[in-house]
Order: sequence, then C-alpha cells, then structure tokens
Amino acid sequence: MQYFSTNRKSPHVSFRDAVVHGQPEDGGLYFPSEIPKLTPEFLTGLDSISNVTLAFDVIRPYVGGEIPDDKLFEICSETVNFDFPLVHITDRVSALELFHGPTFAFKDVGARFMSRCLSHFMHGSGKKTIVVVATSGDTGGAVAAGFHNVEGIEVVILYPKGRVSRVQELQLTTLGGNVTTLELHGSFDDCQTLAKQALADTDLRSKLNLTSANSINIGRWLPQQFYYFYALRHWYGEPPVISVPSGNFGNLASGILAHISGLPVKKFIAACNANDVVPRFMNTAEYKPMQSVATLSNAMDVGDPSNFVRILEIFDNNFPDLRTKLEAVSISDETTARTMKEVYEKFGYILDPHGAVGYRALADYLERNPERRGIFLETAHPVKFDSVSMIIGTQGEMSVSVNDLISRDKQSIEIDPNYADFKDVILSKT
Repeated sequence: MQYFSTNRKSPHVSFRDAVVHGQPEDGGLYFPSEIPKLTPEFLTGLDSISNVTLAFDVIRPYVGGEIPDDKLFEICSETVNFDFPLVHITDRVSALELFHGPTFAFKDVGARFMSRCLSHFMHGSGKKTIVVVATSGDTGGAVAAGFHNVEGIEVVILYPKGRVSRVQELQLTTLGGNVTTLELHGSFDDCQTLAKQALADTDLRSKLNLTSANSINIGRWLPQQFYYFYALRHWYGEPPVISVPSGNFGNLASGILAHISGLPVKKFIAACNANDVVPRFMNTAEYKPMQSVATLSNAMDVGDPSNFVRILEIFDNNFPDLRTKLEAVSISDETTARTMKEVYEKFGYILDPHGAVGYRALADYLERNPERRGIFLETAHPVKFDSVSMIIGTQGEMSVSVNDLISRDKQSIEIDPNYADFKDVILSKT
C-alpha cells in the first residue's frame, strides 16, 4: 500500500514513512492509494470473530506488509483491549460508547495503535523521535498516555490555555517524563498552525525524526475505523444512520472510509457545534475557514478542520456525491444543554456535551425520517466535563483513575503563539 499527498506535490510513500513523517512536505495529508474492498463473507461474519481479529483484518491491507503479521496482531490486541458497547437508548437510537479506554475518550484507539507502530518502526534507529500534537481536549491526553515512557520518543503537546476541562487538563499536564505540555495563549487553530509549521520545517527534519500524533497522521486516523465495525456487529435490520460529533473530522472521515470499503451505513451526519464551517459548506459548496469559538463541546472547537480534505478525497471532490451520503448540522450550546437534561430525565442516560451534539443531530434527523434508525457516537466520558454536573447535577461514577489524577502536580509551560519559541522547545528535546 502506498500513500499520496492530498496536495499531490510530494512523492508517494509507504505506510512506515507516512507514520514516521506524519505529514507530507507539501502540507497536504497522506491518503491511501487504494481503498481495500471487504468481501461479503467478511461482512456477514462480523459477529463471529473477536475485536482483535476484526481490527487486524481491517488494518492489515493498509499496513501493506510493513509490520510482520504477528507483531501487527499484537499491536491490535493492545489497541482494543477494552469494551465498545452499543447501548440502546430508545428503540430507534443507540449510543456507541467509545470512552471505556484509559483516558475515557475515543482517541485512545488511534493513540495506542500509532504509539505502538511508531515504537516498532523506530526501534534500534539510534535517533530520537519527537511527536508533536495539537489538542482541543481529548487528543493530547490519549497521546500522552499512549506514548508515556516509550523509549526513544519525546512528546510535545500544545493546548489552548483555559479552553479544556479540568480532567482533560489533568490528563495533559500530570505525566511528565518524556511528555512536555505547552499551554498556548490562543485557540486550538493556533496550536494546530504551530504543529503544522514544525512538521513542514526542513531544518527541524534534518536534525531529528519529527512526526504528528494528531489525526492528520494515518497511524492515528486509520484505526478509528475499528469501532464502526464493532457497532455494526451488534446491529440488526436496515443499515443505520450514524451521527458523529465532529471537530477536526478525523473520526467521521474514518467512518466514511470504512463505509466505502463496504461497511453498510445509510447516511452519516456531521454533528457540529457553533464552529459550523462544514455545515455552511454543505449548504453552499464554498469552504470558508473561520476563527474557532469556545463552546460546551470544547474538543470540537475547530474553525478549519484538517481532515475534511480526506472526506473530499474519498468522494473525488464530487460535491453532489458527497451530499448523497453526508449531511452536516450545527447545534447550539443552549440546545446541547437542553438535550443533556431531556435525555437524563427521560432515559436516565448521561450524555457528555459532545455526545449530546451527536444525539440531537440524530434525533432531529430521525424525526424527519421516521422509517430509519441510527447510532450516535459517545466520544468521551461525562466525568471529563465540569459542565455535565452543572447542567444535570451529576457526572456519573468517578473512576479510581480520575481520583488519582486530581492528586498529581501540574507540569506545563505557558507560551505565546510564536513559532520561534515553539521550535526552541522542540530543539531542547534533542
């Protein structure tokens, strides 16, 4: 399997090189040269194989023999060694819970898979690897946990100061060791801009192995397909509508990729908050990035989503084809809070703000299409968001690991959105 740049100005590379380098030098994103097609036999047998075997079978064509099968199977087993339950809330709405991993967020899957792939590729290289990650909340915590104490790898995390929850910040700032956390005086988009500048810096690349652990890296992005398959193995009847809380659009892009491979899905909904660049695009066919605005669903506060270009690539930039499979909506904070209250009062189910956006978008769609049923993704545990307790009076059970976080000391460095300062921090890790 080869990977090309969506900007088409960089050479094709292998899976290994795409993971190690993170982003093409031309500033695009790596994309597989072909999308594997699943056999009917594989799809009908989803419920007869283990989560690990399913993950291995899905990802193996993308790896293209770059990792021996026994090692790849081991990586998959360490990636998906927790539950992915499909919880029925009503007879037409189900939640795919993706928060049962170590940092209570869907990003545990991609972070664990990528960290193990990168460790395999860099073993014995004798050269230190720096992993740069910009986060609007959950990515950084998952990456920090996934790479913590991995030999030969340093992690530098950027997050927007004051724009993440208390638990998210604790997960970002309390590990230390090979994890350096930077509090940026700015937005997530400012964090992402600095990360992209570093990845495109030829001077830095000449001095060290530099890669990204954001979903722009295929090692983070591709394994997110796994849990869409896990959802469908528990689904009966007509293919579902799937509503995906969407910020940087990697999660949704991986789901659509799985569908193009053969996974039966009726339609996808990009459930966005007030950062509505994609809903506006779907209405006008004009893509206009915006400054991100702060919302209750902070991990989705992205004004220029990197991964949307991959969705366009999947559909060959054919806007009419895209519209047949995807709709995008914007849900306000007021509606998000009201939805959290209503769902808790009616069904006793606790939504986090991101899941609430996904639930609301799906419920509104099903009201207009009464013959259909669907799934929304619950991407993070409610305990990660202070707003949940403020809105409905509880966050559910506090796990032992969260209580442990609260007792740790914060370790972070405050910086301005200045590339020279950021570059100095990266160089200090060599």
